[in-house]
Amino acid sequence: MFPTLQILTILVVAVAMALALAHLLELPGKMRLSKEDYLTVQRIYYPGFTIGGVTEPIGALLLLLLLFLTPLNTVTFWLCAAAFAAMVVMHAIFWLLTQPVNNFWLKDVELKGLGAGFFSHDPVGGHRIDTVVKPDWTMLRDRWELSHAARAVLGLLAFILLVTAVALQ
Repeated sequence: MFPTLQILTILVVAVAMALALAHLLELPGKMRLSKEDYLTVQRIYYPGFTIGGVTEPIGALLLLLLLFLTPLNTVTFWLCAAAFAAMVVMHAIFWLLTQPVNNFWLKDVELKGLGAGFFSHDPVGGHRIDTVVKPDWTMLRDRWELSHAARAVLGLLAFILLVTAVALQ
C-alpha cells in the first residue's frame, strides 16, 4: 500500500509541476506579444489547465498523508515535509496572485461547465484587482507570468524533494 501511495503522489505532483512549468517555458514568447495577441492566447488555458489544476490540492493532500505515514525525524520525513510546504506555497500563490488576474481577464467572458464553476470561486473573499489599483495590462501580464514562474520553481522543488525522499527510503 505504501509504495502505491508513493507512486501516486509522485505522479500527481509531477502533473502539477508540469502544468506550471509549461507556463514558465512559454514566458519568453508571451512577453513579446501585443496586448491583443496576449489576451487572445490567454483564453487557450481554459478549461484544460483548470481541469489539470486539481492536481495541486490533491498533491498537497497526498503529501500530507505520506508525511503522516513516514517515521518522524528521518531524512525522508523532512524531505516530505519540505515537499508538502512547497506544494502549499505553490497553491497559495495561485489563489493570492494568479487567480485575481484570471478573474479580472474573464469578468466579461461567459464560461461554461467546469470553467464557470472554478472561476466563480474566490477563496480570498471577493478580492478584485480592479478595486485595489487601476490595472494596466502589462502589470497584469507580469503578475500572471511571474506568479507562474514562481509556481514552476516550487512545483519542481516539491517534485525533486519527493522523489529524493522516496529514493532514500
